[in-house]
Amino acid sequence: MKKFIYIYAISILINLFCSCGGGSDAPNPEPENSAPSKPVLIAPTNGKLCIDNIVNFQWNISVDPEGDVISYLIQVATDNQFNQVAHTFSISATSKNVSLEKGIAYYWRVKATDSKNLASDYSSTFNFYTEGEGEINHIPFTPELITPELNSVIQTSTISLEWNANDVDTNDNLSYDVYFGEENPPLSKVGDNQTAKLLEVDLISSNNYYWRVIVKDNNGGESIGQVWNFKTD
Repeated sequence: MKKFIYIYAISILINLFCSCGGGSDAPNPEPENSAPSKPVLIAPTNGKLCIDNIVNFQWNISVDPEGDVISYLIQVATDNQFNQVAHTFSISATSKNVSLEKGIAYYWRVKATDSKNLASDYSSTFNFYTEGEGEINHIPFTPELITPELNSVIQTSTISLEWNANDVDTNDNLSYDVYFGEENPPLSKVGDNQTAKLLEVDLISSNNYYWRVIVKDNNGGESIGQVWNFKTD
């Protein structure tokens, strides 16, 4: 009986030893990786007229919380939705010379990616124009959406459509034709040669709406915006 008690006591001590850290410690989990900060564009500045078609793009250094090595993806497009990308580069520097066509409106943006392949959001989008051969008038830049947000859901019976547009020819006067409706692309002109960059429209519930803006200068130049959309609840 004494022998049985002795063996039982030893087994309890062994179990206590194992449960109190006698084994190896579990490995510490790797710290969560964070994306680099979003780049800030420097040059060419927004709305610039570039006399030289070899353009030097510059942006600020992004910061990575873990100190990872950062690379940058730069996109240069001929539309502000980047459906028509003319140039794409992935580099570690914060500047890049690019040879572009003359007499073209361009849009550009940059994002940062760390060595673990985690990327920041894209920077804001800047636009600029390359000077053409003997060109006097430049067409306006494509209109930019302000409100309502793309694919948003609206719960009111009216809304103000709002956009922005600019022109490198700063003395030009801009006007706008606005098309709005339930068809895609919209065919009903609801604003004609207006100078304001907003227009209030009436809405019906449970509908999909589409709209676009054509921006015109007083020298015959015009740019047709892309179709934007939203729906009502």
